[in-house]
Amino acid sequence: MRLEKYLDNELLIIEAWGRNSLRVRAFPNGVFQEEKGALQEEISISDAVVRENDNGSVEIVNGDIRAVLDDRKRLTFYNSHNQVLLREYIRLRAVQHDDGSEDVGTIKVTKAFNSTLKLKSREYRANYHGNDFSIKVRFESNSVEKIYGMGQYQHEFLDLKHTMLELAQRNSQMSIPFYISNLNYGFLWNNPGIGTVNFAKNLTEWSMPATTYIDYWITVGESPKELMENYSGVTGRAPVMPKNLLGLWQSKLRYRTPDEVLEVVEGYHKRGIQLSTIAIDYFHWPKQGEYCFDKDFWPDPKGLVDTLKQVYNVEPIISIWPTVQTNACNFQEYQSNGYLVQVNRGVPITMMIQGQTIFIDTTNPKACQYVWSLIEKNYKRLGIDYYWIDVAEPGYAVYDFDNYRYHKGPVLHCGNLYPLGYLKMIYDGNGGESVQNVILVRGAWAGAQRYGALPWSGDIDSSFKSFRNQVNTGLNVGLAGIPWWTTDIGGFHGGNPENSEFRELMVRWFQYATFSPILRMHGDRLPHTAPLSVSGGGSMPSGAPNEIWSYGDTVESIMTDFLRIRERLNDYLYNIMVEAHEKGYPVMRSLFFEFPDDQNAWEIDNTYLLGDSLLVAPILDYEARERTVYLPTGETWIHLFSQDEYEGGKQYLITADLYEIPVFIRKSSLPSFENLLQYVKCTNEKRRSYLCQS
Repeated sequence: MRLEKYLDNELLIIEAWGRNSLRVRAFPNGVFQEEKGALQEEISISDAVVRENDNGSVEIVNGDIRAVLDDRKRLTFYNSHNQVLLREYIRLRAVQHDDGSEDVGTIKVTKAFNSTLKLKSREYRANYHGNDFSIKVRFESNSVEKIYGMGQYQHEFLDLKHTMLELAQRNSQMSIPFYISNLNYGFLWNNPGIGTVNFAKNLTEWSMPATTYIDYWITVGESPKELMENYSGVTGRAPVMPKNLLGLWQSKLRYRTPDEVLEVVEGYHKRGIQLSTIAIDYFHWPKQGEYCFDKDFWPDPKGLVDTLKQVYNVEPIISIWPTVQTNACNFQEYQSNGYLVQVNRGVPITMMIQGQTIFIDTTNPKACQYVWSLIEKNYKRLGIDYYWIDVAEPGYAVYDFDNYRYHKGPVLHCGNLYPLGYLKMIYDGNGGESVQNVILVRGAWAGAQRYGALPWSGDIDSSFKSFRNQVNTGLNVGLAGIPWWTTDIGGFHGGNPENSEFRELMVRWFQYATFSPILRMHGDRLPHTAPLSVSGGGSMPSGAPNEIWSYGDTVESIMTDFLRIRERLNDYLYNIMVEAHEKGYPVMRSLFFEFPDDQNAWEIDNTYLLGDSLLVAPILDYEARERTVYLPTGETWIHLFSQDEYEGGKQYLITADLYEIPVFIRKSSLPSFENLLQYVKCTNEKRRSYLCQS
């Protein structure tokens, strides 16, 4: 069911799209074009209603949501309680009458209103260089509204009200333009072009410099959980995370030979630690774009994979980049078939690393088929099931979005689709729905979860300042509809294992990561080691060691203790992963996600719930040994380490020496954590001697 109107040259379409949800599309040239964007799921709605009202307005109702189009061409969205959720912003001149009323179009309004601003709710300006438009969509700003989601931005804010966000992919930035509001609606900007959104005090404005259409989707619900179910119902849900991937992922920049990989795996094995994965990072290849192991340094990759999987029960995860070196053996294959990203001006070189490189075009199905054929031949057939698709934004040397062009169209029109094409290539080639795809990725847009996207925080700084940004960032990724997320423990850039402050950062970050979807060691540690050769993959340097024993005995003991805690959370974590698959809920949840009726919970950041039962308050500052923790109302909470009881609805100052962080369990959920509580009690009694491993 749809409402369709021609308004001058504009074609406006509003249609029922999912439970209690509406999709709005507008075409400034009056010509409909079909673009799915993130709304990939087929939706059938039979009971939506379109009707005209006596005052000249027209409306569409789908369950609990209603949209009214008035004669000023303005849309207003209501819930079932007739409360305004969102209203387009308009400032046009009205004709005022002697009685104080006025006409705007054909509607008589009772409140005197006179404006010479001439601001439309949907504004189009034709670009001279083609048939596209610069567009702005404006909504009224509600002073009490709070906004959460939108993906990954490297700032400190959980509530995004009064922020301005770029709608573009960059290293450590992922634009995932879905948010939920404390007014109980969710909003998806379903246009993958480059732009900005400004959640300002006076108005909310979505703008794009070049596009051919407007497309957004809005849903209502009685809780954040309901909104997330509605959203994931139309954009897709994550697969089930395999249980064997819930342990430690070991990585560094970078293991250069099979001997280095096996030495690390054996080191964990001797310590009684079962790794989930070990990463074989970039430049294990001869040239970028060839997608194979460099035989000079990896002479028997099949033997290595078999040893890892059959002897140690560890999954190898292989880094692949979407870059092609101009001197790769198959460069002409890419170039002559149009498989590479094009430029509008200048030399077509999109990144410089170990030579001149150009990105493959992941919006080109034939390019993806060709690349997957190489991956299948040289990796998949060896038994490799998991892939780390790095530089997936893609990571342009210069982010001149107006200069790049894809098979799909100009990057200004469709740039955010790049990581989705990359993900889909791996997902489909690796088996699609028939396997439990988990793809570590440095880029994501709306709907990426359906391809098994595991985003991570990108190449961030190794510092407490950077660490403080990550907790809220991860929560907003989950609230943008992608339930899995991870970080490089300790950050990526720098960090010397011999430095005492960095060692403390590693401890605090590891403790936090223990209570996150994926526990993953990675980073470019200092000092670097010299390259093994001057050619091929051996020409890249490697970072310093980054294993749990690389930071001294005290750090190793603490990390080992938290690994034992993680092991005892395995069943609980797996159940959360199943829930994420079935309902679309994030694994890490803001307090208000589980306690929406607790108004204080909407104010709390840098604290979260792992699932519905574990509350985690990471220590985010150097040498901090305490922090304030708010515990939601309506529950009694048990401190994991002291096992003392705390009443909910209050704020407490909680001590936390280097050996622990504030973690609380819902008392009503205690039976699920009996094994964990016994372990912690045992280690407490032994004065943290770390001898208790039972």
